[in-house]
Amino acid sequence: MAVLPIAKLGNPVLRKIASPVVQEVIATSAFQQLIDDMFETMGENDGIGLAAPQVSRSEQLVVMGCEEDSGFPNTVLINPKIVFYGPEQVEMWEGCLSVDGLRGKVTRPSAIRVEALDRYGQVLDFEATGLYGVCIQHEMDHLLGKMFLDRMTDLSTLTQLKEFDSYWKEESAAVI
Repeated sequence: MAVLPIAKLGNPVLRKIASPVVQEVIATSAFQQLIDDMFETMGENDGIGLAAPQVSRSEQLVVMGCEEDSGFPNTVLINPKIVFYGPEQVEMWEGCLSVDGLRGKVTRPSAIRVEALDRYGQVLDFEATGLYGVCIQHEMDHLLGKMFLDRMTDLSTLTQLKEFDSYWKEESAAVI
């Protein structure tokens, strides 16, 4: 496995709409290696989610995983679509591996239903809530050329990491 370079805010790949992955590509060793490399990259950078555009690949591929108490299992989503948004909203601190040193509060639907393919090309259809649901929405935004900064409605919560650690960390934030 390899740790891939992470595209940072300002890189045009982060503002493109990612292309769907063709079914025949999924089983190739190169695509499976990309999935493994993305998990390695996410872990080495202390993230809980990573979208292919963040490693300069404009493809609809997301990996995520969070082993903490309220976390979620390692997940691969290929060509994901959110087919239902719950009516209730949740506000959470978000950060991003492509936006160094910043956190901000983002409001998103608290429950979603997702359709996607897994790493083997099998159909997934599931509901996600809490941190898992927020992480999916955050990573899927990358596939649409969006960043968490675009979703912030109150920029007064935008905080540098040092200040976040000093004043806000007890509210919990994940680097998605």
